[in-house]
Amino acid sequence: MRYLDDRRPAALLVPLALLAALACSRQAAERPDVDEAMAARKLMLELSDPGPFDLDAAGASRFAALSLACTERAWPNKPSHVYEAEAELRPPAELTPAFFGCFDWHSAVHGHWAMARLLGRVEGLREADAIRARLDAHLTPERLARERDFLALERSLTFERPYGWGWLFRLHAELASHPDPDFKRWAAAARPLYDLLAARFRDYLSRLSAPVRAGTHPNTAFAMSHALDAARSTGDEELARAVAQRARDFFLADRSCPLGYEPSGEDFISPCLAEADLMRRVLAGEDFARWLSGFLPAVSSPAFGSLTRPPEVRDRTDPRIGHLIGLDFHRAWCLRGIARALPASDPRRPVFERLARIHAAAGLEQMEGSGYGGEHWLASFAIYLLTDAGLRPAL
Repeated sequence: MRYLDDRRPAALLVPLALLAALACSRQAAERPDVDEAMAARKLMLELSDPGPFDLDAAGASRFAALSLACTERAWPNKPSHVYEAEAELRPPAELTPAFFGCFDWHSAVHGHWAMARLLGRVEGLREADAIRARLDAHLTPERLARERDFLALERSLTFERPYGWGWLFRLHAELASHPDPDFKRWAAAARPLYDLLAARFRDYLSRLSAPVRAGTHPNTAFAMSHALDAARSTGDEELARAVAQRARDFFLADRSCPLGYEPSGEDFISPCLAEADLMRRVLAGEDFARWLSGFLPAVSSPAFGSLTRPPEVRDRTDPRIGHLIGLDFHRAWCLRGIARALPASDPRRPVFERLARIHAAAGLEQMEGSGYGGEHWLASFAIYLLTDAGLRPAL
């Protein structure tokens, strides 16, 4: 029999080592240890603080102008639906007359959400009358009925699933949650489309054997966060239960997310943070803190280093490479939400808050000069962050 240096049989050391590793893993999952708290304080000293970020009147007007400009701009356009015959070829404004601008359907949807968000939350907004007129023209029962008819087609079964669906849920919730009579009228017009996609989303989640963990549109957790917020805000208990249950099914057992592999070169979603941002909506307090300890690498880990610096964007005018600008905003809003879901004494809270400010500042700087490839969607991501969307139910 072969022996190691301590003269114990190697066959006995293997299970002992496994038991020790499991014990350490279990202990680490319970709470950040003392060394981790020291590492968090050390990292805070190394990170420069760009200061708080907020939405001032000038910024709100600039973002409103971008959404106003794109929601009426039909070309260029990138349709993502399936054509089965030449006779089906129609301009976007005919097929989807409410959401035909902003280069693609999902950007048009969240462009309308962005305008509604600003109109309902920014007092004295210079573009308020123009936004109200645009929403009044686009969000009519007739136009939205045609939207629903198009999405109800068999060939549209996977159209904009799940990313565009998530933004439609958030748009409807934004409208339905506001006391303004115009908002209520627009929400009523959008409700049939919401109902169609909510039913399809529940069905989709029930048939999905594993989540999609991409850093782009197909990401499952990203859409689930929008859906869960919207369902809770509007009292859609059936959708809320379905999303919360599938979140547990998909993600509760997840450990050691490979944050060090992020980002991919064209990401605008952080797969690891999107999942954590969803789970802080499903788990509460210490339960979430323990789950997060097992899921994200420790702040002292080299793998965590990828999150301490904004991604390098070498060509902000390239519409795919420029996705990384949106990743800054996504990281920032996820980090803020995650931080605020942790207990006040958790040493990771100030680290995540500081990193949120760093990424927010980078995103706001990088979106300048991004061209239409960025302007048609980045305003929505900036508004989501700067108006605290997702941190609490709409209104």
